[in-house]
Amino acid sequence: MTTLIASVNLEAMNIERTSLEKRAATHAALADPARLQIIDLLTLADRSPGELQVALGLTSNLVAHHLGVLDRTELIVRSRSEGDRRRSYIRLRPSALDGLLPTPVLAARRVVFVCTGNSARSPLAAALWAQASPIPATSAGTHPAAATSSKAIAAAERHDLPFGPHTPRDLGGVIGEGDLVVTVCDRAHEELVYADALHWSVPNPGRVGTDAAYDATFDEIARRIARLSPQLSAV
Repeated sequence: MTTLIASVNLEAMNIERTSLEKRAATHAALADPARLQIIDLLTLADRSPGELQVALGLTSNLVAHHLGVLDRTELIVRSRSEGDRRRSYIRLRPSALDGLLPTPVLAARRVVFVCTGNSARSPLAAALWAQASPIPATSAGTHPAAATSSKAIAAAERHDLPFGPHTPRDLGGVIGEGDLVVTVCDRAHEELVYADALHWSVPNPGRVGTDAAYDATFDEIARRIARLSPQLSAV
């Protein structure tokens, strides 16, 4: 029995030591002002290395260095753009900064979610936002599809999300003063020129077409909305 207790205590100590080392590495990575600014930007939206370079006013090699540090401490994830395949996007790992996220930093009259077809990702995002925040939300597309995706509707039903009748519509004339634009599609993000738009690099579930792909998209958007909604206040 004594040997068993000693073994359990040793295992607990090893787990605690590993946790402390990981926390220390995270704090060390965030101790640099440039890396902390990168994290602040990524709490709201995904960014390409080039976009981070412009936002921070740093050279490309310095941005690469800082991203390398954040990568090694498992704070970020890189993904290839579904639009311009030469481009990549940087995002925060889920739960990477639990308890360390900044307080509300944005204000908006309304949130406008945008994807290419306005048939799946953006209307799902608008419906999910309606459950998470009192700030109004809507959606639109850069090249609207003929109809809403039946698989997106089915995904909403599987998650008990109210998803009323929706007809894809063009972005033109939708965005107004005080709106916060959030692109949930790489192609839409790379096509639009709204300087203050946020971008979430959410893969197109239609490329795979399975229920699992649409459920994964639903979960990804829901997670991001849970992160953004406390940081947004009403105008």
